[in-house]
Amino acid sequence: MTTVDLRSDTVTRPTPAMREAMLAAPLGDDVFGDDPTVNALQQRIAELTGKEAALFMPSGTQSNLCGILAHCGRGDEYIVGQLAHTYRYEGGGAAVFGSVQPQPLLQDATGRMAIADIAAAIKPDDPHFARSRLLCLENTWNGHVMPEAYLAEATALARLRGLATHLDGARVFNAAVASAAPGQGALARLREIADHFDSLSVCFSKGLGAPVGSALCGSGELIAAARRVRKMAGGGLRQAGLLAAAALHALDHHVERLADDHALAQRLAQGLAGIEGLTVRSAQTNIVFVDVADGQGPALLDHLQACGVLATGLIGLRFVTHLDVDAAGIDHAIACTRDFLARHAHGRLVRTLPSAGVH
Repeated sequence: MTTVDLRSDTVTRPTPAMREAMLAAPLGDDVFGDDPTVNALQQRIAELTGKEAALFMPSGTQSNLCGILAHCGRGDEYIVGQLAHTYRYEGGGAAVFGSVQPQPLLQDATGRMAIADIAAAIKPDDPHFARSRLLCLENTWNGHVMPEAYLAEATALARLRGLATHLDGARVFNAAVASAAPGQGALARLREIADHFDSLSVCFSKGLGAPVGSALCGSGELIAAARRVRKMAGGGLRQAGLLAAAALHALDHHVERLADDHALAQRLAQGLAGIEGLTVRSAQTNIVFVDVADGQGPALLDHLQACGVLATGLIGLRFVTHLDVDAAGIDHAIACTRDFLARHAHGRLVRTLPSAGVH
């Protein structure tokens, strides 16, 4: 049975062309700064985001950690969404390793913190309070693209109040593809998004399909500080050009094709919509959330797995499309889900019939 893996866009395997690029990559020792492929990647992504410099990292979690600790010192705080990845899903790294306090705020259904709440959370210069130093946003958030007007207003407020700004851009390429103006191109849109922020973390191992890697982009001074943090965090790599070559290949070949993933997510959402017992929360990019009635989510996950379809169920069922999924796989996932809900609906109907009428 062919597995349709919709757990995440991190599960992709390198394409044959990506593997060839990795094998052909010239290598050095990146801890000494002389891996030419890593250096080429760092220069390329810095240029694409309009920043002075960039630093290749093993993971987005480490990239965000190094960014936050490069901006903030002990006793400082960063303002962040209550459900943002940098606060909720990265092990409390900034607090644990850097004594940097998060100030989490409520988010709406699309991941946005209210501008008034951000303003109210910025502390006065008083020894009673942690020093407010940084505003962290995330784009995309659960598949939702942050609107341009919101990015502009939130970061303008931060600058006005003396805060730096950081973007967790784990899926910022998805955001760029989804929000690019007609004829603009995703990389031009990426630059517009990045221009709002002092630093951003971009991921190569999600939608772009590289096996490993993220990059922190920012000023030369910030990246120098982040390099020191990366060393302390164990992120210094040796012949990392093998991995950087995959990321370079992804930048050349896998950005605009993210539109295919978005189309498949819409195909999935439309196929699941209207099935009794399901509530589909379709997002704008490559992630679809589904709520299942009567607490049947875990049973549906088990049924899908038996059919060769993998998904996750931490915050409702989550399905993520990527370059290793095709239309046939999406249609199979829809059919399996429909089959499960049809059986469940039939059982519910039988249980509600009068006992005398059941034969």
